[in-house]
Amino acid sequence: MTTTAEKYTLKELNLETTFGGMGKEIDRDVPVIDLTDFDQRREEITDQLWDAATEVGFFQLSNHGLELSLIKQAFGLSEQFFALAEADKQRFPLKKGLNAGWEYKSQVRPSTGTADDKESFQITLPHMDDLWPNQTLVPEFHRVMLDFEHRAWQLGMKVLSCFADRLGFERDFFTRAHDRTREDYQSTLRLLHYLPLPEDHTPDESIWRAGAHTDFDCLTMVFQQEGQGGLQVSPGKDAEGKGDDREWFSVTPKEDRITCNIGDMLMRWSDDRLKSTLHRVRMPKPGDYNGPRYSLAFFCQANKEEMIQGPEKKYPPISARDYLLQRIQANFDAVEKAAEARK
Repeated sequence: MTTTAEKYTLKELNLETTFGGMGKEIDRDVPVIDLTDFDQRREEITDQLWDAATEVGFFQLSNHGLELSLIKQAFGLSEQFFALAEADKQRFPLKKGLNAGWEYKSQVRPSTGTADDKESFQITLPHMDDLWPNQTLVPEFHRVMLDFEHRAWQLGMKVLSCFADRLGFERDFFTRAHDRTREDYQSTLRLLHYLPLPEDHTPDESIWRAGAHTDFDCLTMVFQQEGQGGLQVSPGKDAEGKGDDREWFSVTPKEDRITCNIGDMLMRWSDDRLKSTLHRVRMPKPGDYNGPRYSLAFFCQANKEEMIQGPEKKYPPISARDYLLQRIQANFDAVEKAAEARK
């Protein structure tokens, strides 16, 4: 049973984003962590991951082992899918509550009160019946995306195993909690297409490619293409400043690096030691590249029946299913609250 205090905590998680604002842009870089010789350098890499995750909540991985050719192939197929006629994409609608399928401008953030200016296609393995484009529509899509999803999962589990070590869990603790063979598996590969803008567009501060938010999962890994920037970070959930006083810095996209961030689920699982960090994708400014922006995001999200509780037991245990349902409800409530505040 969820206590009143627990509900309060959940609803307050995104409160600071509700009242938005552009904030102050600063010059800063996210830490870059080289995974070369991972097994031999495991302790050193674990220290670097821990420092980045407790201080910033964001970091980039280099020499991570995922072939650039596979990443480029996945991007190419993603672009082919989003280039389909709307009628074709509508054959794969988002399944309510299952995070699988195609959606268009449907995600509303409390920070903006408007829908993100994007479309996406979610791949969550147990729920993909009738959602795979066939060989005629997008050749090789099914095969390549399954391979890419698996390899992204493997890398995510490698990173999470380092956090398991530092938290005092067994090394494969998070791997078992994200078991791909189970029907309650809910990690998701998300293909994203941020819509292009006309050359003469007028900037509108109420519209964002993705409004300020934190992720609900354990670990997010984002693949980006060079020249297609816009991702911004406000370091640490406890960072000072709200709205226009909050500081933001841009993450430079590199095709051979994967940008990662801690999500709310892992923050809770770590008794708040690891920081789930506010981030957003801003609209292009005058003079910026304003064509389409594509990214691939893999969300490591514990299986529904897994119980979440940190080693220090700061919070009562809760299933991953219930945790996500409460986070979604908290987000919905915050959207409504923001809409009332804007009236």
